[in-house]
Amino acid sequence: MTKRVLRIGEILVECGAITEAQRDRILEAQKARGRPFGDVAERLFNLKPEVVEDAWAAQYAQMADHVDARRLRPDSDALALISARQARQFGVLPVEIGGSELMVCTTEGNLVRALRFVGWKIGMPAYFVIADEASLEAAIERHYEAASAA
Repeated sequence: MTKRVLRIGEILVECGAITEAQRDRILEAQKARGRPFGDVAERLFNLKPEVVEDAWAAQYAQMADHVDARRLRPDSDALALISARQARQFGVLPVEIGGSELMVCTTEGNLVRALRFVGWKIGMPAYFVIADEASLEAAIERHYEAASAA
């Protein structure tokens, strides 16, 4: 069974950022302009980019795999991409490099910040898996402690 993923417009309506009527206007304008929903929403209704980013992150988190970060076994090459301090500060655990893409674990609430950091620091395509905060913190501590002891 395929799970239903809410669209950004539905998420923005649910969180009270826009009304259903505004969503419908954005959809009409989006068809006419061929621009992303969030871009049109920002232009038509002065929606703050951060609100659109949060809705995008909520949508991404619905589609991403959810994991127990304590069960992940990060590659040493992936861990070496960022320091322990950066992993803690930005709430990210680099897990593995597959081809030219990096798998990174973060939390739903930290997804936008993690995306920005990884894009800036790593400079390679990345995809994210989602963990709860406690398991991510435990995994970061365990894996970076093990990496520094090696």
